[in-house]
Amino acid sequence: MMNILKLAESLSNQTKLKAMGWSDFFQEKVSGADIPARVVSVNKDIFLVSQGVDDAQVRLSGKVRHKSGTDSENLFPVIGDWVLLRDAVIDKVLPRRNALSRGAAGGRGKSHGAAMKEQVMAANLDTVFIVCGLDRDYNVRRIERYLTLVYNCNLSPVVVLTKADLHEDPLECVDEVESVAFGVPVHLVSADDESGVLELEQYLSSGKTATMIGSSGAGKSTLLNRLYGNSVQQTGAVSQSVGKGRHTTTGRDMIAMPQGGSLIDNPGIREIAFYSEDGGVESSFADIEDYARYCRFSDCDHLNDPGCNVLQAVENGDLSTERLESYRKMKRELDYISQRQHKTADRIEKERWRDVAMKIKVVNKNWKRR
Repeated sequence: MMNILKLAESLSNQTKLKAMGWSDFFQEKVSGADIPARVVSVNKDIFLVSQGVDDAQVRLSGKVRHKSGTDSENLFPVIGDWVLLRDAVIDKVLPRRNALSRGAAGGRGKSHGAAMKEQVMAANLDTVFIVCGLDRDYNVRRIERYLTLVYNCNLSPVVVLTKADLHEDPLECVDEVESVAFGVPVHLVSADDESGVLELEQYLSSGKTATMIGSSGAGKSTLLNRLYGNSVQQTGAVSQSVGKGRHTTTGRDMIAMPQGGSLIDNPGIREIAFYSEDGGVESSFADIEDYARYCRFSDCDHLNDPGCNVLQAVENGDLSTERLESYRKMKRELDYISQRQHKTADRIEKERWRDVAMKIKVVNKNWKRR
């Protein structure tokens, strides 16, 4: 009888974990004695984790604290991470399926030319909601940057245009966004209509995890409250003079949604800084990349090279000058970041070999003294 009860309890725990996003990807990395949990909130050194029933505050083990960041196997836990617990301590952070990260604001390091530092905003995601209000927040060029950021992380974007009731022609905005976000779902959300909110529930089914990114005042917290059906996140007013929202969300929290999945709210992003280049530009500017395939020269820079099919598309009216300039700007930015990271990697490798050479020199010197 006891074995049957233990089996039933184990199956129940597995069901609750799966509803939170647990999968075979993580299961194959743990043993029978390990206790898995998911990080649902981070506040400095305080971590809140959940196993699908109750949340518990835990701390980092000394091993995780001191080794985190030393290599790809030793991760510092962020919201959305799956961890293994020992008593009330995080003993290990499991490898991530994916992560949404950006360049940390002001994070180029103290030394000149240092590589951009990475800020991981959330881990193990299925969908990223790019939230943009159809008031003064609306900017299609900014949406292009968000798309590039999400694609760089190999994640699936969904554009959510909030405050549709404040725009005289919201469908025009949908058409404009769809013209630059090829194949990306675009949803309208209005204060006086629930249909747009209901459309988003498909991304929050059991086992799915989504997060929201956007400017302060874009309506992320309001959207979370409407999806949840109750007020779980404080909302704030938008300044009428500058059209900028106040930071009502100052931390990151993962909310278990009534639809069965989880939703992570993020503070407003003021600086959309990239951390790495991983095909984001090619995906978010697929139209330009397609035009570029037919340029006369394979290394065409689309500035003044003869036979440039991209410039021809602009001349024909098939491609806007603004979109091409946005593409050029992000391309330059990501190329620069890639170069800085390669130089940093080379410098680290040289320093490693210099340390090895110094140790060999010391060993040889001690050997000669014998």
